[in-house]
Amino acid sequence: MKFSLPLVALSTISFTFAVPTASSNAIVQRDLPLVQSNQLRRLLLRSELLKKAKILEDFAYSTPERNRLIGTPGHNATVNWIKDTIAQFPDYYTYYLESFDLSLGVSANLTNNGTPMEAFAVGLSPAGHVSGPLVYVPNLGCESADFSAVTAGSIILVGRGNCQSAVKDALGSTAGAIGMLVYNNVEGNLDGYSLQKINTPEGTYVPAGGISMADGEALVARVQAGETVIADLATEMSVSTTYNVIAETIGGDHENVIHMSGHSDSVAAGPGINDNGSGTISLLEVAIQLTNFSVNNAVRFSWWSGEEEGLLGATYYVSQQPQSELDKIRLMLDFDMMASPNYVYQIYDGDGSAFGESGPPGSGEAEHEFERYFAQDAGVNFTSIEFDGRSDYGPFLAAGVATGGIACGAEAIKTVEEAAMFGGQAGVAYDVCYHSACDNSSNLDVGAWIQMTKAIAHMTATFARSFDLLSPRNETMKAKRMTKSKQVISDKAIGALWGV
Repeated sequence: MKFSLPLVALSTISFTFAVPTASSNAIVQRDLPLVQSNQLRRLLLRSELLKKAKILEDFAYSTPERNRLIGTPGHNATVNWIKDTIAQFPDYYTYYLESFDLSLGVSANLTNNGTPMEAFAVGLSPAGHVSGPLVYVPNLGCESADFSAVTAGSIILVGRGNCQSAVKDALGSTAGAIGMLVYNNVEGNLDGYSLQKINTPEGTYVPAGGISMADGEALVARVQAGETVIADLATEMSVSTTYNVIAETIGGDHENVIHMSGHSDSVAAGPGINDNGSGTISLLEVAIQLTNFSVNNAVRFSWWSGEEEGLLGATYYVSQQPQSELDKIRLMLDFDMMASPNYVYQIYDGDGSAFGESGPPGSGEAEHEFERYFAQDAGVNFTSIEFDGRSDYGPFLAAGVATGGIACGAEAIKTVEEAAMFGGQAGVAYDVCYHSACDNSSNLDVGAWIQMTKAIAHMTATFARSFDLLSPRNETMKAKRMTKSKQVISDKAIGALWGV
């Protein structure tokens, strides 16, 4: 199937919802039964999930890029498809596209002492042509002290990991560098990689290129051996507008919102049908079937852009919301990778009992309700996953919003204990196609996917009915949770988020 969908923003883009009147609420709710978990779950079908997976795959494969990376026709088609699907329910949802501009890498040409080396332009950095001696930056370049050897007019050589590459670039620029080469911390190239922050307080950015771990380590060895290596780097960038899709029920209490989200983009390597087409589709299917019911609390669905470049869409959204709007979100739940082929059922450790770091008040209660659902209603095993800030709940966590979510696992290796609990293969990644070309519609465990989608539906229905499971709002506790959550993000979660 061939798709040609131009990305056209709505004529009016608003950053807050117009809250419906009591009379319009009544019209929307009339003749619809109040949502119940079991009734909503019954409407979810594997066939619908798979049909939508093929749609996303076709969006990718009908383009030269064969992916759904932000700024490409494949992702633009994804955004329009989500928006057009929600638009079929004008009496049930309000919606908008939230736009923001990004500088994306087009190409990079790199030589070292005249010898060409494969490189990729790093998104969010400026275009330019720079030439200078390579200076190796130790300790992954996350502190200004790491740049003591940098000289004016040099190009820094630094490893990926521990902090955003934006911080490394800005600190190098402040120290006098005119360019940056960042090398991977795992096998594979850095096609589609970005600085991961639109701007930083550490300084302005210089042109940046991404190279492989092997090439980077070879250059490090040459520089540390005393060789003068002159790097010549030319990068080309393009400014692209990308979009979050935000939808909210017209019915329900808009002062008390349950916010369900996932990211809509893929990496450059492939179509991203598990990561995160699966979460995109699960949310969309729950949103479609929710229209058969009324709600007491408003339900907001968000599909974020730019997650793979550093949670950019979710970060932008949070930055645009006044605190009064964030306070209306009683609980934010995020869903990334719902159908991993060597799956586990992971629940974020909201109460900190497994990994020691809890989320804001309400996060623990969300975890407990997921646990209760899996154990009692679904009758399946589950395990915990750390609140490491690695997906789109991170900016909400930092803003003090109660958060939670579930996942089926990414590139980590399944343990013997997990294989006994969930089946599958010990010693093999949860998703062997993670961030690669084979993450297509055949890279899905549909049984796990429907189970996770039903868990999403359960949480949607539960909190659309009532927030009685959560602690009452408390201003003093809110201030404390924001301080603690921001500290967690800065001291711990940033390392996991940006370094992998």
